[in-house]
Amino acid sequence: MFIETNIPDLLIYKPKVFKDHRGLFFESYNASHFESRNLNAQFVQDNRSTSRRGTLRGLHFQTGAHAQAKLVSVTKGHVYDIAVDLRPASTTFGQWFGIELHEENPCSLYIPKGFAHGFIVLSESADFFYKVDNYYNKDSEAGIIFNDPDLKIDWRLNPTEFILSDKDIILPTFAEFKKGIK
Repeated sequence: MFIETNIPDLLIYKPKVFKDHRGLFFESYNASHFESRNLNAQFVQDNRSTSRRGTLRGLHFQTGAHAQAKLVSVTKGHVYDIAVDLRPASTTFGQWFGIELHEENPCSLYIPKGFAHGFIVLSESADFFYKVDNYYNKDSEAGIIFNDPDLKIDWRLNPTEFILSDKDIILPTFAEFKKGIK
């Protein structure tokens, strides 16, 4: 089942979950469900990260011919996941959507091409899993600073808890990103 968000094309995918005394089972991805919504992403790469509490990864995206649609989920732990609409022609350009993803409520966020993406770990640790429809290309790597003053993202933790990579603390602002749009 797909749940619409406040941003067009950004969808929550909530599978049927079967629970019993042994645990649970669900299909985390079924191509026919996506095709029924005309979401024809051909996923070519699966990625996984393991991070500790306070780790903030993002806001990242791939540019040009290397742009990626993503299907993101958490297999262990709890994260707050963010997608920012970077599609200049979109009525929601510059708006962001946040969702808590965690192992107790298995669902995924489908992020189409044209979005920046990031997440922060709220539990002691988390395993984050995502499928992408295009291969990673270092030369097409881009991002927007996590604490952008125009986006005003509430990351749900005190900034003193943030654990960031060196590259994530020097990313450009959203205003700088907009200047580069042709």
